[in-house]
Amino acid sequence: MTLCDDIRLQELTTAIAANNGDEIAHVDRALADFPDDPRLHFLRGSLLAGIGRPIEALSALKAAVALAPDFAIARFQLGFFQLTSGEAGDALSTWGPLALLPDGHYLRIFVAGLTYLIRDEFAAAIEQLRLGIATNEENLPLNGDMQLMIDRISELTVGDAADETMSATSLLLGQFSGRPH
Repeated sequence: MTLCDDIRLQELTTAIAANNGDEIAHVDRALADFPDDPRLHFLRGSLLAGIGRPIEALSALKAAVALAPDFAIARFQLGFFQLTSGEAGDALSTWGPLALLPDGHYLRIFVAGLTYLIRDEFAAAIEQLRLGIATNEENLPLNGDMQLMIDRISELTVGDAADETMSATSLLLGQFSGRPH
């Protein structure tokens, strides 16, 4: 497996940060040269999710995990994407190997919180997501996504805010469908 070199990867992230509307084209050019680089597939999937192209995003995230099963953040984000797309069972299956991360690892804590959410155990979900945020110093943008989850859980579970015919989880996940992760 030939990986994109660090200089080109840095140039790519700089070009993406410029936000000129051609971010996917930049990643696609890099992928043409390095088709087996899971980081590029992950980056492509993240960008596609952010612009509302979920089918392509799912395919790219799956490719990243297939190429590098131990690429923990890609595995987490694939599962998060599946969860927010209404595929809780797939998310749990995708996240399974993350249980092998060390105790206290922020991704493992986030998975625990999201698993509680799937089971409509909202207080425990919020507690674990907050703990994950407090623990995560590696991927700060992910903390923002988890805080949004906490905020939505809180909004949907206050008083009678949750519709009786649909769980608060279903309502919450509908809010995240197609948004960038």
